[in-house]
Amino acid sequence: MSTIERVELDAVIFGGGAAGLWSLDALHRAGYRVLLLEAGDLGSGQTIASQGIIHGGLKYTLTGLLTPSARAIRDMPGRWRRCLAGEDEPRLSRTRLRGHYCHLWRSQSFRSRLAMLGARAGLQVAPVPLDPDERPAVLRRCPGTVARLDEQVIEPASFIEDLANPHRERILQIDCANGLEFLTTGPGEVELVRLINPDSGSAVDLAPRRVILLAGGGNASLREQLGLSAERAQSRPLHMILARGTLPTLNAHCVDGTSTRLTITTTRDARSRDVWQIGGRIAERGVKLDPDRLVHEAVREIRATLPEVDLTGTQWTTYRVDRAESAAQGVRPDSIGVVEEGNVLTGWPTKLALVPMLADEVLRVTRAGLSADHEQDAASIDSALRDWPRPRVALPPWETISTWITVDSAEPV
Repeated sequence: MSTIERVELDAVIFGGGAAGLWSLDALHRAGYRVLLLEAGDLGSGQTIASQGIIHGGLKYTLTGLLTPSARAIRDMPGRWRRCLAGEDEPRLSRTRLRGHYCHLWRSQSFRSRLAMLGARAGLQVAPVPLDPDERPAVLRRCPGTVARLDEQVIEPASFIEDLANPHRERILQIDCANGLEFLTTGPGEVELVRLINPDSGSAVDLAPRRVILLAGGGNASLREQLGLSAERAQSRPLHMILARGTLPTLNAHCVDGTSTRLTITTTRDARSRDVWQIGGRIAERGVKLDPDRLVHEAVREIRATLPEVDLTGTQWTTYRVDRAESAAQGVRPDSIGVVEEGNVLTGWPTKLALVPMLADEVLRVTRAGLSADHEQDAASIDSALRDWPRPRVALPPWETISTWITVDSAEPV
């Protein structure tokens, strides 16, 4: 009978999205021996499905007040900007940007005019009103206020690739259903994590001093396996819209009252077609709609708010994504969520922009509980896991959805 190799670690992270990868980078740079385990593709789920906007709190100040959510997030754009410029860790200078800033336009309601004023309260990144000749072409004739908002927009797949590349040897593909087993001594007290190599069938035992759950929607089932309550987490769904074809470049929020009526970001697909991701209030309302109905609702909204955009020949589809967060009675939490139980740490960033804050907290809690231990060098870890499969970066939803409809009919194309 072959001996199962044992690998001593400071930490094991579950989840290869933005939160897991940023935390992996932070712990590794602090000197900890850490591995990240991913059951699917890197970024699959919330990260790859996101619009990539590094929010600075505007949407949380539309009432004119500096809310706890806005206060938590307002410093994040500057932090991200330094990383994306290669001036701070992690250095993300290879991450592609959809835009260096967003725009903001309002619908023609009086409430929207008030909201545009209120949105400037207390933010590090506040709207800067633009003259007509400073506006992007698609908003040049907008009758209302148009402003620039210095929130960068990243390409999520490129960001995940950039964040993961320095750590490929520390990222493992696992089979949660058939290749993962925990040995615990009590709820939240993990002694061993046994993995079965999906390719070879060989086993390895990881002996981490800390287990860190940053798997988004996967946190609930992992917590149950560790004897912990799944009620610490909640899920809030979105039903997002995609449009592709010949479309103007636009990264912008349409403000209506105290909410964002629409949020549109622009990218290009593998065939060089323009792709709009459309979120905001319509994606929250769209949870109750079927795809055809939501597409027609989105087309109506675009025609109402951007009447000069020609949608002829464009193709449309939708996708659903669940926002996994720390429990907050079904409403959006104000900031990150972190729970420490035994030697298990569970975290949720709440928003993409808050990922650095979550990674800082993961590092702080880890440092408070254990010092970096270098008794086992990286070479011995590599020898046990050298032939382990590594996950690829997830494809974005517009590259995987096969059924699209035109704006002129509801027939698949």
